[in-house]
Amino acid sequence: MSDDSTKRDYRDTVFLPKTDFPMKAGLPQKEPGIAARWRDEKLYEQLRDARRGREKFIFHDGPPYANGDMHIGHALNHTLKDMVCRTQNLLGRDAPYVPGWDCHGLPIEWKVEEQYRKKKQDKNQVPAKEFRAECRAYAQHWVDTQREQLKRLGIMADWDHPYLTMDFQAESTIVAELMKFAEAGNLYRGSKPVMWSPVEETALAEAEVEYEDIVSTQIDVAFEIVESPIPELVGAHAVIWTTTPWTIPVNQAIAYGPEVDYVLCVAMPFWEGEGERPCFDAPWWANKPFLVAQPLRESFEQRLQRDLDKLEGSAGFLANVMPYSAETHFRGSNLAGTIARHPMHHLGGFYAKPRPFLSGDFVTTDSGTGLVHMAPDHGEDDFELCRANGIEPQFAVMADGRYRDDWPWLGAHDDRRRSVINKPFNSPEGPICADLREAGALLAASEDYQHSYPHSWRSKAKVIFRCTPQWFVPMDKPGMVEVAETAAEQRWDNEGGTPEHTGTLRQVALEAIAATRFVPEKGRNRIGSMVEGRPDWVLSRQRAWGVPITLFVKNGTGEYLQDPQVNARVVEAVRQDGVDAWDEARKAEFLGSDYDAHDYEMVTDILDVWFDSGCTHAFVLESGRWPDMQWPADLYLEGSDQHRGWFQSSLLESCATRGRAPYDAILTHGFTMASDGRKMSKSLGNTIDPLKVMEQYGADIIRLWALSVDFTEDHRIGDEILKGVADQYRKLRNTFRYLLGALDGYDYEAEAVDVSEMPELERYMLDRLLALDTKLRQAIADYDFNEYTRALIDFSNEDLSAFFFDIRKDRLYCDAPDGIERRAYRTVLDILFQALIRYAAPVLVFTAEEVWTTRFPDRGSVHLTEWHPLPGDWQDDALAARFAALRDLREDVTEAIEPLRRDKTIRSSLEADVTVPASSVPEGFTDADLAELFITASVARGQGSAVTVSRTTDHKCGRCWRLLPEVAEDGELCSRCESVVSELDGTEA
Repeated sequence: MSDDSTKRDYRDTVFLPKTDFPMKAGLPQKEPGIAARWRDEKLYEQLRDARRGREKFIFHDGPPYANGDMHIGHALNHTLKDMVCRTQNLLGRDAPYVPGWDCHGLPIEWKVEEQYRKKKQDKNQVPAKEFRAECRAYAQHWVDTQREQLKRLGIMADWDHPYLTMDFQAESTIVAELMKFAEAGNLYRGSKPVMWSPVEETALAEAEVEYEDIVSTQIDVAFEIVESPIPELVGAHAVIWTTTPWTIPVNQAIAYGPEVDYVLCVAMPFWEGEGERPCFDAPWWANKPFLVAQPLRESFEQRLQRDLDKLEGSAGFLANVMPYSAETHFRGSNLAGTIARHPMHHLGGFYAKPRPFLSGDFVTTDSGTGLVHMAPDHGEDDFELCRANGIEPQFAVMADGRYRDDWPWLGAHDDRRRSVINKPFNSPEGPICADLREAGALLAASEDYQHSYPHSWRSKAKVIFRCTPQWFVPMDKPGMVEVAETAAEQRWDNEGGTPEHTGTLRQVALEAIAATRFVPEKGRNRIGSMVEGRPDWVLSRQRAWGVPITLFVKNGTGEYLQDPQVNARVVEAVRQDGVDAWDEARKAEFLGSDYDAHDYEMVTDILDVWFDSGCTHAFVLESGRWPDMQWPADLYLEGSDQHRGWFQSSLLESCATRGRAPYDAILTHGFTMASDGRKMSKSLGNTIDPLKVMEQYGADIIRLWALSVDFTEDHRIGDEILKGVADQYRKLRNTFRYLLGALDGYDYEAEAVDVSEMPELERYMLDRLLALDTKLRQAIADYDFNEYTRALIDFSNEDLSAFFFDIRKDRLYCDAPDGIERRAYRTVLDILFQALIRYAAPVLVFTAEEVWTTRFPDRGSVHLTEWHPLPGDWQDDALAARFAALRDLREDVTEAIEPLRRDKTIRSSLEADVTVPASSVPEGFTDADLAELFITASVARGQGSAVTVSRTTDHKCGRCWRLLPEVAEDGELCSRCESVVSELDGTEA
């Protein structure tokens, strides 16, 4: 045994990885500098130049509102968009990204009004142009703010030339698109109930509404029947049930279901129990006949009972609702011709008019009484049924939600008047119920009905359905859309032929939906059902900040002017001066000499902001302002709420003006929830601020999170989730760090080994890389970025770090530099680096750049590189099958070694002698191969069925640390190491 002090230290002969690339990322400090370099080098412009002339991929960015800091939903949304464009560019296509913002409409106006309210100023006292200028400045501030935040997130886009709906060119294009509807006669002004916000005093689109659970007052009201072809009904009371007491003042009819069974019944309170009857005054409805649907008689009785229980001295009395007689059952259709009178008929005028019974197919027996009171001012079914029977709305409720000053019930003379959405106003003690009770018409009232109700997503206040004069686009006008044959063929060439064309906007839109690709597929049914059932498109809003409805209406006739020359003058004026051009002072200028300005009124409404965004395809893809763009888009991508928002408004606008959708595919994502699955809310304190996440972790961590979750569904984020993502990031970073170190000084010309000369393990890894490449390309085609990112992470962790790198580190460290096996390994490492850096580049945009420039400081940006196909002959199914079986056996060996490692019998797998079942070893592997692949001292084959492990008695090589029979004693060299050291020392082995 030699003296340890005389043993040589061989560390200087081992080729350890060498790199300046740090293990600690420091992303928050590094990323801004990388982003600044991209800006200075005009990276986006470089990429456009590099891809010009290639196959196009057109992504059209949906515009977020410019009214606040970027939130986590923005971060997810824009990361996905960036991933789409980066992967398409990486594949060699020309995929420009023009970002945009929605700058008009109530979201901006509401924020500016809030500033006035804080100062206790009245916005209505401010000149319109001045107010619009403030809205414009407010929107521009947040455009600039969000733009810098999105740049920080690593989004590569044409940030110097975004589209803004408030740009004069965009505003003029929106006006021009509106004029296409007008000149084709596809606009009309009509009165229909629309969702209305009394707080914001404007109509709302469905996309501007969110639904929340509330508790409402439910009431049963008796309408006395005064005429009927059924004699028994005269003098009886028809019972209606509603959860909107405030609509009773505008009731004009009662609807029944023609197929519903009705019964005339009587409510007879009686005492149940022993002892004296308590003394109380019977309710007014005792022993009176009432008409209700037979299936709902019991629930009506239950509501009467609840009301009866509130009366003083009524304890022990039951509200027993019984049929009036055996003959008083009626089919709904028999009620035709029946007339009731309003409970407030004593007020005269409007209330003295008869209330006819009308047949309504929408009447069901799900709840209520089977009789529905009709207020055409405040319900779509009500409006349509009454209009069909010659009954018109009254426009009784004003913009602020109060009844008109001259309205006979609850008008200005009544000091109880409140906005109809005021909860006390509708309570059982409120003025509606109080007056009905006094009139002897209120049967029951209770504040306990739970249901979902629409609210404005800005003010959070309840909305109402309110009938007002508005401008509409008809959905079912025959022949509205005329499509040239070539356009139709273009729409449906993927289905092989042109479908029969019907020409209504609804039908053309549904055909376009059928021809569109949806990811996920369920989006097709969602938007399809919405379009199938949606009412006419309400275009008008009663606000100040937006694109005006630039129409001239003829006095006396109500018809709007359809003159292309007048329209062209308006469009040009807006192009020069923006929306302020639509001014009464320029009325004569626009109309020209052919018309007398006194004969026309200028419409003062503005356009629904969804019409603005629905036109973005026209001024972004078609205008020529962005030469790299073209129409239609290959893809639109937004949250799933945009099925009723931007996706739909773009679809309808484009179908009406161009006969097809402006997109070929739609990708939707779900919503980001807190880590416990609840909706994020500042009041709950469970929000995640992406700006703070970038300060703590870096933008690449947010990107990795966004692309790791199943974004097609609602998904979660939280501190623990982000820590897990950061851990995944560290593993990916260390993979690149290892590659950089292992490839230090690599010279392809001098070291590269042809695939045919490589060992099996290297050829197997090329097979695995090809399989990964194929999977990632398919994931891009499927927009399955969760699968993309997971596959990349799994390959890095399982195939490389835990397998290939682990096995081959011995070759890298200890083989001779010119040894073919070491050279083969480094050749594969170089191939892996070139592939993995491209795969990771669209996900970890900053880290990939840092890795790339660490190795290639003079080769420009990694984001200018292309992802070229890998050689197909790398695929070797037989080899892959053999190694798959071997890896299963390797896991068994590792599992068998672990107990000995835990009890310190051995310190590492290199000290293990392993016996494996002979039947488990795939063909073609020697025992020496197995020992190298399992990283053990030796492997033998046994006849048993289990893996056995013992500590080897062999000695450790002083350089490579392998325990081998050829090493006589610890510290001496194995033959391989002796040969390498001799070569390095300049002597013969």
